[in-house]
Amino acid sequence: MTDPERRRRRPAVSCSLCRRRKIRCDRKTPCNNCVRSKNEACIYETHPSDHPRPHVNHGQTITLDSRGVPSPTAPSASSCVSRPSAEISHSYESIVGRSTDATTPKSQASVGDIEALKSRIKNLEEQLSKTNQRHDQSSNQTSRADPRVLNSTLCEVDSNLFGETQVITRSVVHKSRMFGQSHWINGVIGLCRDVFEMLEPYVRDETSDVLSGMQRCKALARVIKSRRTPSWPSPLTSALPSKDVADELVDCYLRTSETVYRVLHIPSFRRDYEALWVSDTAPDVAFMVQVKLVLAIGATIYDQEFSLRASAIQWVYEAQTWFSEPVCKSRRSLQYLQINILLLIARELVHVGGDTTWTAAGALLRTAVYWGLHRDPAYLSNRTIFVGEMRRRLWNTILEMALHSSMTCGSPVFISMDDFDTAPPDNYDDDQLVADAPVPKPEDTLTQVSIPIALRKTLPLRLAIVKFLNDLSSKSTYEETLRLDAEFRASYRALCRTLQRYNAGTAFTSQFTIHMVDCLMLRYLLTLHIPFFAMAPHETAYAYSRKVVVETSLKIWCTLNPSSSIMAAHTRHDTISLDGNDFERFAICGTGYLRVLGMQTSLAIAAELSTQLQEEESLGPVFLRADLLSVVKQSKEWLFRAIEAGETNIKGYLLVELIEARIAGLRQGLARDQLVVLLLKVAMDAEARCLRILEEAAAQGQTEGFLNELGQMGLEITPESMDDWDLMMTDVLLNQSTAEPMNWVYNEIPLVPLLPS
Repeated sequence: MTDPERRRRRPAVSCSLCRRRKIRCDRKTPCNNCVRSKNEACIYETHPSDHPRPHVNHGQTITLDSRGVPSPTAPSASSCVSRPSAEISHSYESIVGRSTDATTPKSQASVGDIEALKSRIKNLEEQLSKTNQRHDQSSNQTSRADPRVLNSTLCEVDSNLFGETQVITRSVVHKSRMFGQSHWINGVIGLCRDVFEMLEPYVRDETSDVLSGMQRCKALARVIKSRRTPSWPSPLTSALPSKDVADELVDCYLRTSETVYRVLHIPSFRRDYEALWVSDTAPDVAFMVQVKLVLAIGATIYDQEFSLRASAIQWVYEAQTWFSEPVCKSRRSLQYLQINILLLIARELVHVGGDTTWTAAGALLRTAVYWGLHRDPAYLSNRTIFVGEMRRRLWNTILEMALHSSMTCGSPVFISMDDFDTAPPDNYDDDQLVADAPVPKPEDTLTQVSIPIALRKTLPLRLAIVKFLNDLSSKSTYEETLRLDAEFRASYRALCRTLQRYNAGTAFTSQFTIHMVDCLMLRYLLTLHIPFFAMAPHETAYAYSRKVVVETSLKIWCTLNPSSSIMAAHTRHDTISLDGNDFERFAICGTGYLRVLGMQTSLAIAAELSTQLQEEESLGPVFLRADLLSVVKQSKEWLFRAIEAGETNIKGYLLVELIEARIAGLRQGLARDQLVVLLLKVAMDAEARCLRILEEAAAQGQTEGFLNELGQMGLEITPESMDDWDLMMTDVLLNQSTAEPMNWVYNEIPLVPLLPS
């Protein structure tokens, strides 16, 4: 008895997902059910000529020709990232296998045909790979040739840890300058973008009250700065403040900056300084320059108002004028390097061309190498212990200056541990260097150079972090971030134990030194993790970075503001000494990285609170950490104190006010329109508060009609006159087509992100 003839299956008209679920399929590509279920591979198990294969990855469409062989189409122009080729290969094999089963019995499918199909699939995969490589290369070349074509502030950074392409800001270009990942602006972009996007449509009009307030504040700032700026060149004079004031300024410098960055031999400096007031002969010109720079640095902590700001700027200008003269053989001395280092520190603190300190630090580093300071004195003949130790101390400080300027400016450091063999300074007190045959003290004994020696042990790791953040060839992988984090914590733990051992002895390190070292180190940890902070709410893999940024920001804030309510709860009132006031004044009055660090940490904490309010869904109130809320509230007054002390830049204060207002609006459950109204009001109130301080500073010693003249000046500002304004202006007035949400703050040339190399 013969078997009945087997009936052929009807061709399927539904996709595989709809057939498996036994639901109606609309037969589209992809079908409606696959769209709702987010199924990217909507496959029809029928003859390929009847139903083309839908796209299987972003920018790549795979179709089947009349012979049932997959063929790729050209990628779209908007495609930037393609899925791995393994996924495409799997899709190809599933298509070919299913199409063969649906059209040809297995008995008729020859082995040769299957091998031919596999060979053709392999060739197609190679062609796809080459096409992707050419497309990526052309995209990179286009972005390098004209980076402004990018419309997003994000760039791609590969991470093998989580199997996906992560997206962080690598660097930005602003006003012909490129800021690397360690620059504070890279972190602020992600922290404040929501606020900028809400306010941007309301500050585009020239009649906007917010914009007019910014213009007036900037006009006053320019007047104030122009009045403080001395004429150029400013020849060196022998004029000094009174002996009492000068003595206090010298003491301010020696008990603060000199304890961390060793520059001077203190006994020799004090001897020559006292001789200035009793000698009838003309003082040495180089030493007079040195003294004025010491006075300028000490003036930043002389009082809470920085009352000697104008004098400090004048002293820096005189030193810069002398320093700008052509270098001759008589200046090839250690004193010349000391003046160069002091000039760098003073320029940053007093804000005289502070944004160019990285280039000046590079010149200082190359000068030191040219004079042989990168070689240890043990390899050089005829060197006394005094000269050898001073060379080691200066080289150690020059390395710190190079590293510090690279972190501040977001630029490469251009030095490695293989470029020098100079050993760290030996553990001598300054008095020992002038004695006969001195013997260095034990390592666990506190001396005047113990802190720089302890910091030198962390130099290789800090150098690696800076290179990881700013070098062009660096790949910002999260695996490397976690590795550096682990090494940093071990190094930081050892440093803390060293400082605690010093404090346990008979001699105590000053609170200023402890706070300075703590902020200096924690800054590296914060900058290492903050690129992933904005991504943490959307990707749980970065929850660790989120925690690190919040906790580190809180530590830095408490260190910068020892009189805050948080520190008051953990510190006895009798322990608040002059050192604590010194550090607080150093951060508020000095225009250095500490002020920027305070703003950055407060913004990070404020952004964390905003994220928590958006993440939490509760019928009742959302409870936020009281310590984080107090940081946001107190940081506004902390930054406003800097404006009262003579700072003309209202950027940090305004940003914190806006973020704090957004938190308050979210806690009240305000709608977006109501929140925008609140932010506009807060912005105008903050500008009005700053305006009163700036008007008082600009009107000092002027006639009654001066303020009216300033008011007319602020209202007559045109877009053409804003070419050199670097903040608080909108880019929309200059170029309507390149408007970005942050341009109204950081202005006229858009902040352009660059792709990693």
